[in-house]
Amino acid sequence: MKAHARVVAELVDGRTVLRELRSESPLTLVPHRGKPGLVHLVSSASAPLGGDCLDLTLTALPGARLRVVGVAASLVLPGPRPAMSRFAVHVEAAEGSTVEYLPAATIVTERAHHAALFTGSLQPSARLIMREMLVLGREGEKPGRLSTETVIRRGPAPVLNQKLEIDSLTASPAVLAGRRVLATDLRVGYEDPPSVIAEEWCSLVPLAAGGSLATALARDAVSAEHMMGLLNRFG
Repeated sequence: MKAHARVVAELVDGRTVLRELRSESPLTLVPHRGKPGLVHLVSSASAPLGGDCLDLTLTALPGARLRVVGVAASLVLPGPRPAMSRFAVHVEAAEGSTVEYLPAATIVTERAHHAALFTGSLQPSARLIMREMLVLGREGEKPGRLSTETVIRRGPAPVLNQKLEIDSLTASPAVLAGRRVLATDLRVGYEDPPSVIAEEWCSLVPLAAGGSLATALARDAVSAEHMMGLLNRFG
């Protein structure tokens, strides 16, 4: 399955309007009628499966505020034939705009092979919040193979270029001490922490080109959310 969904937010008379909203199954975009610029991301079919290629483009024009929120966890499953699934998200944020991408958790099941790519091109006065929660396998099972890549630029300067590779070996108790939930929170254009904040299983790091990255490794999603909340208060 191949699908490409797209949102374009524009500021009109001081109010964010969605100039373009294009869904393609399984990526269904549902605007919130009472809150301008808020869009819910709904999976209208079981996805991603092995072999799927999904793309989501989020564009905020000057001054617009776009907030995309996932409503249910994504279950990454193996397909009928051995093949990798792929989900790519690209953000374009113009001057004075804000983009918040807050998907629900991604659960990488046993035998799945998945690649996730997040890229962002921000103008110097744009702001970005990107949250990610990865669950390595369902309860009692080993995770499949997962690779993630995050590449963010602000104006001409690189902000973050990070890759992560996970398989059943790296997710073993010997490496992750039985913790199977990895949460990250990237913020660009907001007040940065003055220095690194490091706790036992979580950290908040200011980035050299501006922005901050919070990371937590937890036994379950609730604990990960709690850690991230503490880090964001510290920051």
